[in-house]
Amino acid sequence: SSHSLSQPEREGMFHRGPGLNLSSGQYTAPIAGYYTFTTTLHIVHREPRRKGQGRRGSHLRVLICVQSCCQHNSNLQTVSRLESSGDLFTITVTGTLYLQAGQYASVFVDNTAGSPLTVQSGSDFSAILLGV
Repeated sequence: SSHSLSQPEREGMFHRGPGLNLSSGQYTAPIAGYYTFTTTLHIVHREPRRKGQGRRGSHLRVLICVQSCCQHNSNLQTVSRLESSGDLFTITVTGTLYLQAGQYASVFVDNTAGSPLTVQSGSDFSAILLGV
């Protein structure tokens, strides 16, 4: 299941860039146009210890979605392999999305591993208007 970064009880501290709504974790476009979005997440992955059962090959997907519609083509995403437990992963997603005025974009973390993840402070999410 996807968890928006606006749920700090699940994700830990998250510092968002300028122009973002700190309470919702969303960037709302003031005017229609093309925006370049970048998010950099520093994520600690802790795999529960199970004897002789290393769940190698789990994946972590980070998405920037418009109007929380991650299933459509209007999203940016990257997928990273989770190799070993206790590692700090830095995952960056960047790209351009078209937003109508009043539409919002937000970051989602899709954790296929099912093991606990913590988004470290120092992670960021920014948006820059390219043009209309």
